[in-house]
Formats: sequence, structure tokens, C-alpha cells
Amino acid sequence: MNNAPTGRRQWFVVAIGAVVFIAVGATGAWWYMRRSMVDPAASATVRTRAGDDMAGMNMPSDRAPAGMNMPGAADAVDKAATTPLADITITLTKEAIQRAGIEVTPVRTDTTAGTLRLPGVVEANEYRQVAITSLVAGRLTRVAVALGDRVTRGQVVADVYSPELAAAQTQYLNMRAEFGAAHQELQRTERLVEIGAASKQELERIRAQHTVHATGVEGARATLTLFGLGSARIARLRTAADITSTVSVPAPLSGVITKRQANVGLNVDPSTELFTVVDLSTVWVIGALYERDFSRVSVGSTASVTTAAYPGVVLQGKVSYIDPQISPETRTAALRVEVANRDQQLRLGMYADMSVEDRATTGVPIVPRTAVQTLGSRQVVYLAKSTPAGAFVEREVRLGGRTGDDVQVIAGLAPGDTVVSEGTFYLRAEGERRGLRSGAAADPHAAMGMSSTATPSVEPQTASISVGDAAFDPAVVTLRAGVPARLTFTRVSDKTCATEVVLPAHGIKRALPLNQAVAIDFTPQKAGDVAFACGMGMLKGTIVAR
Repeated sequence: MNNAPTGRRQWFVVAIGAVVFIAVGATGAWWYMRRSMVDPAASATVRTRAGDDMAGMNMPSDRAPAGMNMPGAADAVDKAATTPLADITITLTKEAIQRAGIEVTPVRTDTTAGTLRLPGVVEANEYRQVAITSLVAGRLTRVAVALGDRVTRGQVVADVYSPELAAAQTQYLNMRAEFGAAHQELQRTERLVEIGAASKQELERIRAQHTVHATGVEGARATLTLFGLGSARIARLRTAADITSTVSVPAPLSGVITKRQANVGLNVDPSTELFTVVDLSTVWVIGALYERDFSRVSVGSTASVTTAAYPGVVLQGKVSYIDPQISPETRTAALRVEVANRDQQLRLGMYADMSVEDRATTGVPIVPRTAVQTLGSRQVVYLAKSTPAGAFVEREVRLGGRTGDDVQVIAGLAPGDTVVSEGTFYLRAEGERRGLRSGAAADPHAAMGMSSTATPSVEPQTASISVGDAAFDPAVVTLRAGVPARLTFTRVSDKTCATEVVLPAHGIKRALPLNQAVAIDFTPQKAGDVAFACGMGMLKGTIVAR
């Protein structure tokens, strides 16, 4: 009984000691933090101790753990990404140049107007497309044309039995009869007024009735004209025997029947579309113009159109319209080129390739696409120097559009420079082997001692491919054989068949949701071409492994 109070006192003392210890520790931590903020030397001491602690956990003291927030790191990455790469010089012996198969070519100037290539789809000239309807309500008794038939303007394409038409002719005959009687009465009254047997008031009343009947006749005649009866046919309408209940439906223009909803026995009215006729002597080719290219094209720009069906046929036209609105899904505006289709070779819905004159790139230097190498997010070329012998300068460039096997260089080169067109991969590898250009120089994350992957590995090759209405952009991708690669496909159109992409040689097949980037990782094992295509095999591309 006497030991119980003593035990409680002991526990009470221990609790008070623990509280004091925690308070002292918190005060010390606060003092170190305050001192670190005002005293750089103390801050350095704290970091050194932190580094020692990390070293005890087998972590390098000069590298923060993954996911740790690093003040100023984002700014440093942005600065590294925007700072131009300095030129470096790689010198090779004559034997090394021959062994690498290095070839050079002078930088050319695109003396012709630059071209902007766009995928397009052939559509009907909507100004020459008409839906054929019946002018009267009734029932189809004859259909004279089939889908795909060519018709001429005025050709009868269908007959309609219409009680409404018969009623309008009956009304016309009645109005004519009443007008005839009113006309005779007017003539009699005028003679009676002349001999004083009728008053002028009576004459005025009869003249008013005569005018009413004349107006009624003209109204009934206009109705018959609206129903499709010509002047000659109306003139022959004298008696009830001349009334017809069938009206013919003519083609309003010459062209091809592209739609037919008409069948014998169908009940129709003036709002029922029976056929669609299209004049295909000219067609529209509709392309998608991206926002970044708006300044490069205008209405009136010259354009040429080619198709896979007729590769040797080039149709010339001009940009006749650019939609003032852009699609919020694809961020593109519709561009229209009208071309002549005299031989009816272009069919509606065909895919086409448009080359539109680029007013912003005339005179821009161009080099072969093989002259360009990619370092991280940068592009470089290798300039051949006459002195010293065997010297090549690696220079960063900014690229523009592609023209066939060439690419435009917006910045970094001038006409008259000489660049390496074959063997650039050897020069790049040699520069990295000698340590002249480390991967960190082209990768801002690597420059900060960070890596986008959890474990060190060979930097993968990357390429982004946009999937539009009618083509992959770019359709040809150049990669290095034996190096891991990542292709990122983004479908930007809902009017394309490419809802999935297939790499048959690697057994890869992936769905392409709209406006979602889909990454495909693989390694081209050897030099050669690797095909990729949409799931239907209509849109095709090539990976060139070197």
C-alpha cells in the first residue's frame, strides 16, 4: 500500500523528462533551420552532413533522391533547353573518312517557291451539286435513271402521279371559263352604256369583276408553271380531256447521279429528295491546315494535286477558300482547292496529296534529310571545312518543312555551306566517343544530373508521328539500327481510317484513340526498311533503319 504512491511519482518524473527532451530537440532543430537561412556557411555544413547521411544509405551525396523537390532545377532545365549548342569540331584522318563512307554536298537554295504538303480528300463541288425533288405531291409511277447514270439538263428522271396537279388544271379551266363569261358581259355593258341603256356605275362594277377573273386566270397559270407545266403545255389545255395527272421530273443540270432514294410506288412531296446529281467537271480537294501553317498559305496560292491511283497525273489549281473557323478537336482549318476533272478520274472520297505554294519559304536553304542528326530534342548537321583537312563542324540547326528527300533549314546554315550528306551517324558517334559532345549537352535533364528513366540506359531514339485524314506525318522516319526507339503516334482526325497502327515485322498492333498520344517502344535490329500502316492497310509509312 505504501509503495503505490512512490511508483506513481516515478512515472510522473519520467513523463516530465520526456516532455523536456522533446522541447529541447525541437528548439535545436528550429535554431539550425534559422541559422541555415541566414548563414551560408552553416547551410553548407548542414548540406554536408545531409550528404554524409545519404552516403551511409549508399546514395551519392551530389544527387538528390528521385522525386525530391530541387529549388531552381526547373529554371535551370528551361535555360539549358533554350541555350544554343556551341559548335564542336571533329577531325578525321583520310582513312577514317573513307571507312565511314562520308559524302558531302553543298547547301542549296530552294529557288522555286516552297511547298507545304497536305493530305486531302476529293469532295463534290457543292456549287454544282443539286438534290432533285418533285414539284408536286403524289406517287412515283416511273424511275428512269439508276445510280451512277450520266444525265443531261432537262432529261426526265422520274414521273409522278399527282391528283394535286389535276386539281390545279381543273382550277385553271374554271377560272378561264369564268373570265370568258365576265369578258362577254363587259363587252355587252359597254355597248349598252354607249346607247344610254346602262349606267356608268354598272359598267364600273362589271369592269372590277372582269379584273378579278383575269387575275384568277393568271394565278392559276402561275400554279401550273410552278408544277412544271411549260407554256406550250398550258396553251393546249382547253377542255377537261386535256387534263393530265402525271408530271415529269427533269434533271436541273448535267452530271452524274450520285444518290437515289426514288423507287416506284414511293409517296413524295416537294421536300422529298429523289436523286442527287453532281457535275464532276470540277471537284474540290479539301485539306486540313494546321495553326502553325496559317501564315504560309493564303487564298489564291498555287496548288498541285496528285493521287495514288494516278501517280503520273498532276492537277493544277488554286486555294479558293480557307475556313475562318478551326476545329477545336484537331486545331486545323479546312483548306479548299478547286481542280478540273475533265476525264472524270477523280472520284468522290478519294485520298489526295496536295502541294500548296509556301509563300514564307522562298529562298530558304535546303539539305538532304540524311544530313540531319537528332541529339535529344535538337537537330544538328556536320559542315565540311577545307582547313584543316578532315575537319567537320557539328552545328545545331532549326528545320522547316520537308520537300521530297530534302528538308528546309530555317536557321543555322547559309547557301554555299557544305554539309555531310552520308556518314553523319559515324561523325555523331565519334564526337560522343571523344567526349566532345556529351548527351547532357542536348538533354537539359541530363545536364542537371537527372534522368527521365529510373536506371541508366542507352538514350532511346524518339519520333512523333501525326495521323491525319489521309496520311501519316511524317510518313518516313529515319532511325539508327540496334538502338532502342520510341515512336509516338497521335491521331488528330476523326475522318481517317487509321484508328489503329500496325508494325507487322515486330508483331505490334495498337489502337489510336483520338487526340491521345500512343507510344510504341521497339528496337530496329538491323539496317533496312520497316513498314508501318493503319489497321486497314490504306495509310502506310516506312521506318528507315541505318
